[in-house]
Amino acid sequence: MRFAGFKFGVLMAMVGVAMAFVACSSDDKSVAGIEIGNPSLAFTADFSVDYSQVTTNSLSKTSAAKDEPLLLDSFALDFFEVRSYSSYYVAVNIDVSKGVRLWPGEDLADSSLKVSFTEASVVEEPFKNIDLEDKGYLKEMGVSFRPSKDLPKVYGKLLLDGKYVPVQYSLAWLEEFELRYHYSQIEKVSDSIANLSVVFFPRYFVDGVDFSKVDVAEDGVVYFDADHNAETWEELNQQFISSFRPLRYGFTNAADETTEAYVLDIWEGIIGAMSDNTVSNGDFSNGFYSWIVFDQFGGESKASVEKEGSGDHYAKIQVTQGGKYSYSVQLIQENIALLAGKKYKCIFTIWSDVEGQITARIGAYDDYQTIGFQKHVDVGTSGKSVEIEFVPRESSPFARFELNLGGKERVFYIKDVKIFRLQQ
Repeated sequence: MRFAGFKFGVLMAMVGVAMAFVACSSDDKSVAGIEIGNPSLAFTADFSVDYSQVTTNSLSKTSAAKDEPLLLDSFALDFFEVRSYSSYYVAVNIDVSKGVRLWPGEDLADSSLKVSFTEASVVEEPFKNIDLEDKGYLKEMGVSFRPSKDLPKVYGKLLLDGKYVPVQYSLAWLEEFELRYHYSQIEKVSDSIANLSVVFFPRYFVDGVDFSKVDVAEDGVVYFDADHNAETWEELNQQFISSFRPLRYGFTNAADETTEAYVLDIWEGIIGAMSDNTVSNGDFSNGFYSWIVFDQFGGESKASVEKEGSGDHYAKIQVTQGGKYSYSVQLIQENIALLAGKKYKCIFTIWSDVEGQITARIGAYDDYQTIGFQKHVDVGTSGKSVEIEFVPRESSPFARFELNLGGKERVFYIKDVKIFRLQQ
């Protein structure tokens, strides 16, 4: 995993000696099937507690049941940063892996807001001028918090032996943390507004924790901190941040140690089951939805989706100017979810009016390194099914599958693209 703690900077991203990614062709054929896509969107955010157990993308909330194991009375955090993480097909002067800080702006560099989850805070005013810039394709939204100085504990009631007992959970172990939400977890309210619901789920927080032997203090309160019920406190600490249910998160603890991790069941929902095709619209039956046709470095192309007599669809990419490199013309799909160390198979059918080679590749969207495979493929004038087995060197929810078609003028026909896992 490649998101790096909380020491964010803004750097010039480079690809060889070229500026980080490069401009789309003038007629802008890029098409991406991302839920929010790349419009200009204003953001709002709400913060709340939900007592349900939820699926990956559910935004509905439920009230506490009568036998809820933990009820929260008071829970607040200092909210200090919003970042977007996107891929780009224009030149940008940022380090793509570190994202773009949307809030606070430079004039409010040290600003923070106290938000109460138990009081269901809603933040609108500070965000009303935040736009997700229309030059990027959204991957994740990152929100960062630290314990509130005037409320560094969570207060509530714990169900012990059929009775609710006051409980205090200390956040003294935690310095700050970032939650990274997958784009599919963001609610699009309208064509111009998106809302990020940051929800804490108590059931996940206490799931599997044995409270039968916790000590109740003389004042009738159950304390979870370094001096009281320390072993159980450590268990709860391990589940606290994942209980917000992002795709992944990073945190710095009080000892200045950093940790990064995926929320496993959310991650499993993204990667899907074994043998699932992780390529969206791989048969082109929905046109170029989820696909990007990209020209750069002198490459030019015309793209269309055609229909065979059998009813099957294929992509037709006419390279009218080959450009300087094989990657001067590309057919791309992002958001290919891969598990490191597991065997995968990539299959696609391709032919051309001119025999020759292309390059097939799976890389990272943010630093453009190969993380799956890179292979030269011989293309003939009749349909050929290409099969490539590979083992990703790192896990990623956003790997990029590329067919590099540039270098000379010719016409390509591509269909039946699949990438699926062979190992559990």
